[in-house]
Amino acid sequence: MTRHVKERPLNEGGMRRLERAVGVVLRVGVIVSSLCLAVGLVLSLAGAVPAVTGALLQVGIIVLLCTPVARVMVSTVEYVTDRDWPFASLTTIVLLELLASAVAALAFNRRI
Repeated sequence: MTRHVKERPLNEGGMRRLERAVGVVLRVGVIVSSLCLAVGLVLSLAGAVPAVTGALLQVGIIVLLCTPVARVMVSTVEYVTDRDWPFASLTTIVLLELLASAVAALAFNRRI
């Protein structure tokens, strides 16, 4: 006996919107991170105030590390908006794993 599963048609408009949103998030994250790192490096080599250069370099690294998390967040929102529940569930699980690993890293290093 064969079961017929009704396949849901792929929402082309939703996929294009998701691709654009993810592209913007990744592009902005990399650009902001690169600018902070470049300015911090140039100021550091120029002998500027160490606190300023250190802050710029840290912000650049933090933005770079947060960019993939932002991408997963945008994907989750888009999948929920499109009511694509299997992918919404999977991206939510990935987001929770990313957040749990960040909390675990901070806890094991006694930062929280």
